[in-house]
Amino acid sequence: MTIEFGLCMKYFVKKSSVVREIWGKADYILFIFAGASAEFALNKSVDWLYFTGRLPADPLGRLFSTVAYARQIVFSEYDAALIAIDKISAIHQGVEQQRGAQIPDWAYRDVLFMLIDYSIRSFELLERKLTDPEKEEVFQTFLQVGLRMKISGLPQSFDEWKSMREQHLLDDLLKGDFTMDLYKQYKKHLGIFRYYMLMQVQVLVVPDHVNHLLSLGKIPWLLPVLKGYKLTRLLGFEKLIRNALLPADYKAQVIALDKI
Repeated sequence: MTIEFGLCMKYFVKKSSVVREIWGKADYILFIFAGASAEFALNKSVDWLYFTGRLPADPLGRLFSTVAYARQIVFSEYDAALIAIDKISAIHQGVEQQRGAQIPDWAYRDVLFMLIDYSIRSFELLERKLTDPEKEEVFQTFLQVGLRMKISGLPQSFDEWKSMREQHLLDDLLKGDFTMDLYKQYKKHLGIFRYYMLMQVQVLVVPDHVNHLLSLGKIPWLLPVLKGYKLTRLLGFEKLIRNALLPADYKAQVIALDKI
């Protein structure tokens, strides 16, 4: 279990873990957000997110809140992380009571699987390949979240997760009316330029099956831009460029994501 004991405190994720490195930089988190925004739109359980009306009214805010909770858990002391996880469970239980039905466990697993997958994909795209032990660290972190939430049917190893992830992608994704509506909302809230930037990031980061369902295309014109962006990081200009591309309503939130 990924717990570290300090002088008088313990952490949910040890300070030396690559998970903290991934979730401590806004660049990586934005790519995680982009991937999740694609899969949320395709997930067969997306009607649950439409039920409260929050997702179509503020899709960026709703997705940022999901990412923010995950990040809070990663950097919290152990007891505080458990409180945050329990709060997530309580919020979902409240929605279930309102609707008079239960969110299926596979839908919870899908969200955990997304966070694992896009954590790895985003870091490897922007930084370097992760080692097998580092991938296991990412997996174990979110496994502990799932166990605390009492989600059934969770994989017990990274290799088992890879197999389940592939099956979930095939079983749980569907391009439907909610998909089309959610992308309209993305376009409305982001504006044309940032909307197409989002889609280009999705081309780079999502699995092939997600790309196929969304017809995102296979030739990311953003790739050479990304290489240039990496160069600006060496020169110290990357935050200036990144922040200039952000919607004004979310700029402060994204800038605040830079933990390290």
